[in-house]
Amino acid sequence: MHGESTPDRHLLAIAGPDRVAFLQGLVTNEIAATSQGLIYAALLSPQGKYLADFFLAPQPDFILLDVHSALADALTRRLTMYRLRAKVTLGTSPLHIQRGLGPMPPGAHPDPRHPSLGWRLYGPNPGQAPKIDWNAIRVAACIPETTAELIPDDTYILEAGFERLHGVDFRKGCYVGQEVTARMKHKTELRKGLATVRIAGSAPPGTTITANGKPVGTLHTQSGDQAIAYLRFDRADAPMQAASAEIYWNGAEN
Repeated sequence: MHGESTPDRHLLAIAGPDRVAFLQGLVTNEIAATSQGLIYAALLSPQGKYLADFFLAPQPDFILLDVHSALADALTRRLTMYRLRAKVTLGTSPLHIQRGLGPMPPGAHPDPRHPSLGWRLYGPNPGQAPKIDWNAIRVAACIPETTAELIPDDTYILEAGFERLHGVDFRKGCYVGQEVTARMKHKTELRKGLATVRIAGSAPPGTTITANGKPVGTLHTQSGDQAIAYLRFDRADAPMQAASAEIYWNGAEN
């Protein structure tokens, strides 16, 4: 079984005896008790806003970090800033990232976000040219993507569905941005967030969604007659438009 290449991803290798403790104090998910498998997590600003999301793949002597190429340089700089005196090294891995659907090849891991996303594999082979319509899969399951629905210094991860996507652990110790995230979880009801909507017509990503002449949210990735939208839920029960397109929502928050 051969997977598809991932030309928009970058792979870092984090090594050194303090690597687990270093990441454990920074990222949104639990890694200290995990010796194998694939972990989905994010790094937040001290104000609790999204900076980057990534996969962590613990290996015997290092941890692989699989991140969107557009965020790789900024993430590396941020991790270097936090490193201080920790015995940790950061470097680019020579391995390639493959992903695919169906039976997993040896050494692959299930994508932890959702079963429909198949598997990921880290190895010496780059994989085949991409053919799978991943956007259609993402939109149907309301799975946000880096730089599309996940915007650095803007997105709050709970509004983006990170709890549903197994990207945050509320039982772990402190991490950067934890206080804001925990407060959103325990003290408030989410009034805004991502949802899969039905769309009749089309409009560019970033188009404002309105209802009764008032802004309701923003249209993001579209696939066929479905799209991911960021909505203000208390205004989304009225007929909605995005430019000339009509937007329909079934009321299920994501």
